[in-house]
Formats: sequence, structure tokens, C-alpha cells
Amino acid sequence: MIQKLIKREEARQHSMINMIASENLASKDVMRAMGSCLTNKYAEGYPGARYYAGNEITDLVEEYAIDLAKKLFLAEHANVQAHSGSQANQAAYMAVLKPNDTILAMSLDAGGHLTHGAKVSQSGQVYKVIHYGLDHNGIIDYAGIETLAKQHKPKMIVAGGSAYPLIIDFERISKAAKAVGAYFMVDMAHFAGLVAAELYPNPMQWADIVTSTTHKTLRGPRGGLILCKESLAKAIDKAVFPGVQGGPFMNVIAAKAVCFEEAMQPGFKIYMQNVLNNTVYLCKGLQDAGIKMISGGTESHLFLVDLTDTAKSGAQVQDELEKNFRVVVNKNKIFGDKRTATETSGIRVGLAFITNNKKVDKNALDELRDIFAHVILGKPEPKIKVLRKIFK
Repeated sequence: MIQKLIKREEARQHSMINMIASENLASKDVMRAMGSCLTNKYAEGYPGARYYAGNEITDLVEEYAIDLAKKLFLAEHANVQAHSGSQANQAAYMAVLKPNDTILAMSLDAGGHLTHGAKVSQSGQVYKVIHYGLDHNGIIDYAGIETLAKQHKPKMIVAGGSAYPLIIDFERISKAAKAVGAYFMVDMAHFAGLVAAELYPNPMQWADIVTSTTHKTLRGPRGGLILCKESLAKAIDKAVFPGVQGGPFMNVIAAKAVCFEEAMQPGFKIYMQNVLNNTVYLCKGLQDAGIKMISGGTESHLFLVDLTDTAKSGAQVQDELEKNFRVVVNKNKIFGDKRTATETSGIRVGLAFITNNKKVDKNALDELRDIFAHVILGKPEPKIKVLRKIFK
């Protein structure tokens, strides 16, 4: 039964036009590593200091993944055991903070993540979290960060998010953190692939701790990653294990190593440049068609559509795109959103997944523009030719 369902899901993934910004298409080598015999091995602890015998080979696997991560992101230390980006963030907080310490982070509706102190998240329940947002142009309110930092004296300032399309000024936030003696952490889960391809500033230059996932723009397995300065290495490792999780998934760590290898190849930079080009092109096309964007556009792999001046909610647009055109996006709250999280006044659109298909060109993107304009603005229903050939 499960094999039949997997085949159905595989068919769905290759027939739908997947524009969910947090999803991507892992390579066959990544998936082979995930499905390998390494899944059978318990390896609690770290290389050379395991709590189980028989880890001679798994030690080599993990050491190799660590070395690649450090090289790829110019980090002094890397922990590749985190099961997810959320657990990476949880461990990072635990490593340097105590319960009720103050964190300054981007709010969820401004583009932040649940683990950046949302009340429903453990981070919002264990720590005192002050949120910053966007200015009237939809750009991070850097002056507001500086003011809030001086006012609340946080122990940590967090940058990065899940729905912010512009390049973040890490240097300025770092200075705000240093001015009040706070740790500076960057969650680069969404733009890590762009960083690896040198198309986005590397936050390791300014941050004390950098967390990430490996399955979004990095095109790897579902998992987490923590990078930090050597001075924080022991605290980070202790927070991951035994702090927030037990045995690492050695099959996933092997797959992370494969994705790091792939990210070091010349073809990966070409892929990420294509992602960036496609995203900017489609975003501009939608703006020219009369569709409003949060932050005025994009400098990354995603953009956020503002539906407040239209008659439709994010949930309606999401459902209509999938039902009528096989285009998959996700509804998303926007800064100051008056709608609920199940309705929303925005949709988030990403192009990392579909850019893996080299047949996606400007003609295909023009058809996508016309589809969005039809669903959002009620413009005439477009004739779809190119997309139907690509996504059969």
C-alpha cells in the first residue's frame, strides 16, 4: 500500500507546478543516502565519543559532513546532527540562554518563523520575546531594532525568516547586538543555498550562531544545521545532544554531506542563479500586471504577494490556483494582517523547485504571470500551452 502511495506522490510532484518556497527536489544521490543501511545505526554522542559501539564508519561519515559544512559556509564549527531547523533553533537558544532571557526577533507576520518566539512555539513560552517588524516600505525596520535593543537589552537578537524576500543587512543588526552585549543569531534556513552559491551575504561574517535547514534552497534532505564560532562549539554540541535530542539520524547526516558536496559543484551556482533570475522575472511580471508585492519586490528565491487591495484571501487564491491550474503555493500572513492564519492576506511564492526543470523559461513564467493575474485580479483566463507540455 505504501509503495503505491509513494508512486502517487511522485507523480503528483512531477505534474504539479510546485511554488512552495520551503520545498525543493532532492537529488537521487541524496535520497539514496537517506535510504541506506546507515538508518540502522545508533550513534548517540559525537565522533570519537559515542555511547554505542560499532561507530568507526559513522564517525567518518559525520566528520566528513562537518568538514564540508565548515568549508561551504566558512564556519569555525558545524553541528550536523539537528533533526530539523526548528530543533536547530531550539538548541541554539539553549546553548547560550536561560529561561526567561530576552530575545529580539522578527515577528511571524513580518516574515519571521514560529521558532522566533511565536506564542504557540516553545521559544515563545520559554523565553521573553520582543518582536520587530517592517517599515512602511515593507523593509526590515532596522532603526526599530536598534531602539528596541537599547530599550530591552536582549540576550540575543535573531535575524532571518521564512517569508522575507530582500537581502538582510546582517552587519547593521550585528552592530545593534554588540552595542547591548547580545548574541547575534541568523536563521538562514530559506536562503542557505543562495549563500552557498555566493549570491547572498554569508551571515557567518557577522553572526555568533547561524542555523539552517538543508532541504530548502540547499536541495538536500530534511534536516537541520548549526554553524558557530569555535568559542561556542561545546555549548552548541551539548545543547543538541543530550540537550534537545537523542541519537542522530546517520542516514540523514550522510545525505547532508551529499548535498554539501553538490552545493560545491559549479552547476549548483548556475542553478541558484537561475532560481534568482526566474524569481525576479516573475515577480516583476506580476507587478507589471497590477499585483502588489510586500517589500516592493524580491532579491531572493521567494516573494510575498499582498492581497489586501483585492477581493480574495490567501486561502482562496491558494485553493483556486491548485484546483484550476495545478499551481501549488501557500497562503501566508503579511505584516499587520487583519485576517486569520487560516485565511491570510498574502500568498508566498517560491521558484526553487520548478527551476530544477530546465524547460522552465520566460515563456513558462509569462504563462504563470497570466494565471496569477487571472486568479487574483480576475483578468481573462489565459491559454496555457508551454506549462502543459512541461508539467504533463
